[in-house]
Amino acid sequence: MRIFVVGAGQVGSTIVEALHDEHELTVIDLDAARLEQLGGRFDVGTVEADGASRRVLEQSGLAGADLVIACTSRDEVNVIVSMFARRLAPEARTVIRTGNEEYLDVWRERQLDVDWVVSSERETALAVSETIGVPAARQTDVFADGQVQIVEFDVEAPQRPAPTAGGTLLQAAERAARRPRGARFEDVVGPPLRDAALPANSKVASIIRGQEIALPRGEERIRPGDRIVVIGSPEAARQWSSLLTPTQRKVDDIVIFGAGRIGTSTARALLHQGIRVRLVESNGQRALAVSELLPEARVFHSTGIDPEFLEREHIGRSEAAVFAMRDDAKNYYAATLAKLHGVGVTIAVVHDAVSMEVFERAGVDVAINPRLLTAEEIVRFARDPRTKQVAMLEQDRFEVLDITVRPESKLAGTRFRDLPMTGSLIGAVVRDGQALFPHGDDVLEAGDRAIIFTPSSRVHEVEKTL
Repeated sequence: MRIFVVGAGQVGSTIVEALHDEHELTVIDLDAARLEQLGGRFDVGTVEADGASRRVLEQSGLAGADLVIACTSRDEVNVIVSMFARRLAPEARTVIRTGNEEYLDVWRERQLDVDWVVSSERETALAVSETIGVPAARQTDVFADGQVQIVEFDVEAPQRPAPTAGGTLLQAAERAARRPRGARFEDVVGPPLRDAALPANSKVASIIRGQEIALPRGEERIRPGDRIVVIGSPEAARQWSSLLTPTQRKVDDIVIFGAGRIGTSTARALLHQGIRVRLVESNGQRALAVSELLPEARVFHSTGIDPEFLEREHIGRSEAAVFAMRDDAKNYYAATLAKLHGVGVTIAVVHDAVSMEVFERAGVDVAINPRLLTAEEIVRFARDPRTKQVAMLEQDRFEVLDITVRPESKLAGTRFRDLPMTGSLIGAVVRDGQALFPHGDDVLEAGDRAIIFTPSSRVHEVEKTL
């Protein structure tokens, strides 16, 4: 497939990294340094020019494109690129990135002539709301219209708080009620997987131990310090969360720091879930506008890093806080301060990919990169047409694909216990619109949508085999 990518920033670079092995790529950007870096790492064509110029697109050979991706940081440029692409390559599919959810609404109303619009703020809001549903998760993605959840957990040895008078029995009862019946941390972490009391309708897709990957065979064990990827039903995901962090309560009160586009979109998504939301915004005019836009939320005009404000408004009593300001350093400082005041779960929006690992190592519970989420959604348009959804994990070391099994696939008609052990794992299938979590004697059928976990290096092989 011939693919043109306009924009070599973080989104464009992630797309190139995911697709360069399988496709002929041309990247257009005004930044020579970005292009030099991409050209040095990958076998791709580069054009140092304005991608919003019809002449540039024409001279770059866009007329022969199969897919045009406009993913610069400027919405208007991306729209202009899509308009020129429609004229120069009418058979090509066009995908644009936007930071303004309004463009998504316009596209849904069929007033924007592109094949797909990916909203960074919408993808971020969905990622936050999915994470809130599984508080112990490091990362989570939803597949099959919410019927299947992919969850990444860090496994830590359980903290055993000292007994406190009056509250011990009640706290123990609450924890027990949240666990799968009869299951405890030590029933899952430690025993061989074949003997472990794993939540129903779930599979361990991978066990990541430092730089090593342990395949989830029956004799393998989950250990404290591991990172695991689980595929299962939403209920199973919540059970895993309760098992691995038994003291974690359901989140129903959230403070969002930053009422920009991402903060506002996130607030709207959480309010829709029935969660109480407080927004903290340093710009007075913006705070007033958002209070009128979201009357169900409480909006405060404050920097969010004033200890007196945090104490007065009892911010520390919130189960979770989302940090969606435009500056990574401010988000990190505010998250650290909120932790000190007692906030249970901190979720930070990270704009620079380099900051992701720093945030997580420094104690922020979940770091979400809007640009990476946007790239994930765009990448699937360059995959096999049968691929309905893609999620990237562990800095694109692994992918989860939602791909339909072809009638001529050599694996169709095979029992799951007889599928080859290749490092990839089918965690669920969608059959007749319903998600199924197969056992060994179940059979993979042609037409099934397989939710499959695989190393990124094997994606092409997986698509070819299925």
